[in-house]
Amino acid sequence: MNDLARRRAIAAAARLSLWVMGLGATTALRGLRLFPNNDPILAVTLPYAKRGRAAAVAFPVAAMILFDLLSGRVGIWTAVTAGTYGLIGLGVAVVFAARRQRGRPVGTGAYIVSGVVGVLVFDVITGPILSSLVFRMSLVEACVGQVPFTLKHLASVTAYACIVSPALDWLMRQIERAEVAVARRLAPRAAG
Repeated sequence: MNDLARRRAIAAAARLSLWVMGLGATTALRGLRLFPNNDPILAVTLPYAKRGRAAAVAFPVAAMILFDLLSGRVGIWTAVTAGTYGLIGLGVAVVFAARRQRGRPVGTGAYIVSGVVGVLVFDVITGPILSSLVFRMSLVEACVGQVPFTLKHLASVTAYACIVSPALDWLMRQIERAEVAVARRLAPRAAG
């Protein structure tokens, strides 16, 4: 195996380990049911969104599908929630990319704001809009019933965006720095 292939393999292994770690952490935290509407998916998605669109879409979709598979609740709701989270992830990735192009950092504050906006969008789509269509509720009933759920969901995403998002972002930066260090170390060998 040449140095370039080795470097790519190391980078791929590091990114895959982050992916698996993120899915494991999300699934474990959801399974623990630490508090009502315990939902770390969006907060874990945010550091992935900082790094690109593909991961920002793929991660929440995979997290929703994995949890529903493990809990035995795969159905139309899986497709709806996974698709909604995937689109929100894409939107956040676009916003983060624009922010970084303007020289503005993406850190804890951006994670909290993005988490809150993302939850509001998610809860409006999966709550009042779909509830009124699927369960034939009036839109007013669905909105009123959604309020306590959304308040708990907002508390959940805010807590996770303050703790989990920055911690995962830090870990991702460490892996990215290690990748750069490995690349630098292998560069003289490739040139020689």
